[in-house]
Order: sequence, then C-alpha cells, then structure tokens
Amino acid sequence: MGNKLYVGNLAYSVTSENLGAMFAPYGSVESARVITDRDSGRSKGFGFVEMSNSDEASKSINELNGKEVEGRALNISEAKPQENRSSGGGRGFGRGRSGGRY
Repeated sequence: MGNKLYVGNLAYSVTSENLGAMFAPYGSVESARVITDRDSGRSKGFGFVEMSNSDEASKSINELNGKEVEGRALNISEAKPQENRSSGGGRGFGRGRSGGRY
C-alpha cells in the first residue's frame, strides 16, 4: 500500500488545514490538500493526504473511512496515480478556419 490517500465526500467547508488535522492523530501528515475549482475557488468535495509511511496510511483508512464529519461520511482509499490529460481540450484550437481540413 502507498502512503497517498484519496479522501472523498468532504463537506465543502473543510479546508486543507482541517483535512491535515483530521489525519494527524494517526501519524505524520506530509501534505493535505483539498481540491478546489480553479474558477470559483470552491471545494470540489474531495482531497488528498500524504502520510509519512504506508502503515500510517493504512491505520488512517481503518480509523476514518466511513466516519461522519460535518454530516458527511468520509470515503477514504489509496490514491490512484494521476492520469495524463491530453492538451487542447477538444475546442478546435489550432485547426485553422477549415475545421481541421488542410
């Protein structure tokens, strides 16, 4: 098991600092980050916590998964590697006026 955790179903009021404090009793928190919308700055309701080792990460999952925080049951699991995103976004940039036909 890795030491980076996905934390889902967070209340929108939870900050990165609050998230780190939730996990601190179970080990050394290397980082804690609530993911926010880049336009509005509002929480997306999930985040990531990195513990110093896999034993602490496992203990955190056992203790906190399903625990209710601010009326919402936390969903905690080992984080999956981030997938590469393609550039361009499918909006037609760089295709010229002919819609991609040259």
